[in-house]
Amino acid sequence: MTDQNLTHLETWDRRQAEYEESRRVGPIKATFDRMLRNRLLLFGTVLGLIVLGAGFVGPTISGADPNLQNFSATHLPPGSEGNLLGTDHLGRDQAVRVFIGIRVSLMVAAGVTLISLAFGLVLGMFAGFLGGWRDRTIRGVVDFVWGFPLILVAVLFAGGLGEGLFPVILAVGLVNTAAIARVVRGEVLSLSEREFVEAARAGGLSTPRIMWRHLFPNILAPALVLASYYVAVAIIAEAALSFIGLGAQPPTPSLGGMVSDGRNFLHINPWASTIPGVTIVLLVLSVSLIGDGLRDVFDPRLRHEAKGVEQE
Repeated sequence: MTDQNLTHLETWDRRQAEYEESRRVGPIKATFDRMLRNRLLLFGTVLGLIVLGAGFVGPTISGADPNLQNFSATHLPPGSEGNLLGTDHLGRDQAVRVFIGIRVSLMVAAGVTLISLAFGLVLGMFAGFLGGWRDRTIRGVVDFVWGFPLILVAVLFAGGLGEGLFPVILAVGLVNTAAIARVVRGEVLSLSEREFVEAARAGGLSTPRIMWRHLFPNILAPALVLASYYVAVAIIAEAALSFIGLGAQPPTPSLGGMVSDGRNFLHINPWASTIPGVTIVLLVLSVSLIGDGLRDVFDPRLRHEAKGVEQE
């Protein structure tokens, strides 16, 4: 046997050993390894941790009062003594207000995600598995809600419930619920034709038991991955609604409200709008990268399904 043949044989043996070793790796470790190899997910996680740390630790470190006005120190540029990111038109410290604005955005995003996941999972499972008039009713309601622009829904909620964060969370959560319910319904329709569901039916299991034990574990991961995408949508929606005065109300700082307050002074202090605007971009970028990374790791098909929902 020649040296070349020996080299090929050794390469084949090594690859076979690597393959057999990979087959012995547990699903949790395999998933974790894929996450570590995903650059989008790693970069998004690092960026998200930095922004998250600024939002929750920054106000404590700064120690400044976000609502303290100092008319003798208005429109200070970033890097001024005692004001890391400068001051606004009322002399308020920009840094601590940005940090608290991050908290507000994340709080709204968390509330929207909980609402949309809870109701989207339930509605999607019932529509996809029960079928018939239940499916038609739920699908009709979901399509009706999805057909309304998000801003219009928020204005209607604000008119009925008053201005503030609660109507924003309800409005964005309602629209995101429709999006998640549509995708979950499609997943359930596909799973309902699988052998394990047919076997459960043949075994005499009740409908709630089949939905809880067999369908729910299989749709939870795709639903969570999809929800991570709509976290970015919630952050953008909260900033947009606060910009037009329907979000967080004074004196609570919000990133969208800060952009709106600073737009009248762009010629003398562009930082008042630029800094919170860049913060919104970093927040959305980190969440979007994490969502893209999770979709690549858990379910690459879900990206196309989410885009299809948006285009309908």
